[in-house]
Amino acid sequence: MATTLLLIADTHIPGRARALPDAVLAAADAADLIVHAGDWVAASVLDELERHGEVLGVYGNNDGDDLRARLPEVARRRVEEVRLAVVHETGASTGREKRMDAAYPDTDVLVFGHSHIPWDTTTPAGLRLLNPGSPTDRRRQPHKTFLTLTIDGAELRDVDLVVV
Repeated sequence: MATTLLLIADTHIPGRARALPDAVLAAADAADLIVHAGDWVAASVLDELERHGEVLGVYGNNDGDDLRARLPEVARRRVEEVRLAVVHETGASTGREKRMDAAYPDTDVLVFGHSHIPWDTTTPAGLRLLNPGSPTDRRRQPHKTFLTLTIDGAELRDVDLVVV
């Protein structure tokens, strides 16, 4: 049986937006698991997403004590046969693949945020790195974005960058 995921990060509510976009909420309703890679800013965003489904999340550098009390810095979960990890920051893009191979040797997919830059690469050791961008704050990117994907056994399918 396949598992659908919604990947989001860097929502920065209420600083960058007042609320999650309708497209994010619709994707949350359709997902089996909602993954948030930090910088929620308001705990109300976590509360809202939990009303739409199961949430796997971490805190980011802009999250306060309330979110840090509820969320880890790094989250790990096996989804079907895929070993998934979530973290907010991975450092500079230069050398990221080698650093993440060393930091997450027992991981198949690492979801991260912080940069607001969508990212989808595979490291030399086979670790898939995914950054969904931000659905509320595009910064210097052309669009606000999030990712959806399906895990079927050990396979990632239908990894789609969605423009908000």
